[in-house]
Amino acid sequence: MPALRPSLRVAFDLPSAVPGVWHADALGAGQQQVLPTGSAALDTQLPGGGWPVGALSEVLQPTAGLHEWQLVLPALAQATARRTGAVVVVAPPCEPFGPALQAQGLLAGRMCLVRADSATAALWAAEQALRCRDVLAVMAWLPQAQPAALRRLQLAAAQQEQLLWVFRPAHVAPQASPALLRLLVQGLALPGDATASPGMQVQILKRRGPPLAQGLDLPGCHPLLAQVLTAQAKRRRAAQEVASVGVAGRAAVAGQRLEALPMRSSLGALASLVLQSAGPEGRGHALDRAAIALVR
Repeated sequence: MPALRPSLRVAFDLPSAVPGVWHADALGAGQQQVLPTGSAALDTQLPGGGWPVGALSEVLQPTAGLHEWQLVLPALAQATARRTGAVVVVAPPCEPFGPALQAQGLLAGRMCLVRADSATAALWAAEQALRCRDVLAVMAWLPQAQPAALRRLQLAAAQQEQLLWVFRPAHVAPQASPALLRLLVQGLALPGDATASPGMQVQILKRRGPPLAQGLDLPGCHPLLAQVLTAQAKRRRAAQEVASVGVAGRAAVAGQRLEALPMRSSLGALASLVLQSAGPEGRGHALDRAAIALVR
């Protein structure tokens, strides 16, 4: 029997660079438009150097409401400064604290908050927002979304070239996802400085390129803001103690004073705004959740 004549060249015979061919051992930037994340360490590990525009970025977390804004706020501030359009926030676990976000460059007037009473309603709202030309970016908390639903969101974001982040619990990591970029974000206590804020460990579960064996350790919010959040959490706990001990213990608890916080940086105004947020009887804000996490 005559030997078969080879008609295809094996992979190792191909030149190292072929126009239009992406090698899986390299980050595939391609023609995908990106927006820098605000973290040089994270940008270095993302194809193209930032969040993909017109594609789904899926962020998984063990606990919702702790790191989302720290992760995406720099990009949102850049996006809203460059282009017109609204940022639609769908079914967040905690109400965003507008003054703090505005101090970081995201104007409250550019945000549209959508509250949903069911997973189906939240998914519907996210998809409709993505199909609106006046929407610049969508942040959606969809813990129960299935791959088919995520695929619809991916297609809608691609059609309008919008930023799209979907936040889901960490336990769905083994499930298939159509996301172009998939991250797992967990809290990280930074050693050495007791006043520093907890950071984030970001693991890249999916990207167009080789897997990242080790997670990235990223800083959290500004150390001054961390001090303010810690003080805010203590203040809320003190108020809760006052309510629990009754009138007899009210004076003793109220007499405790928090240490004065330095206001020497440009975040002084932000610190004042955070300290004026709602007490325990008010609605929970995203920054309140972060403050509580700092002192647990």
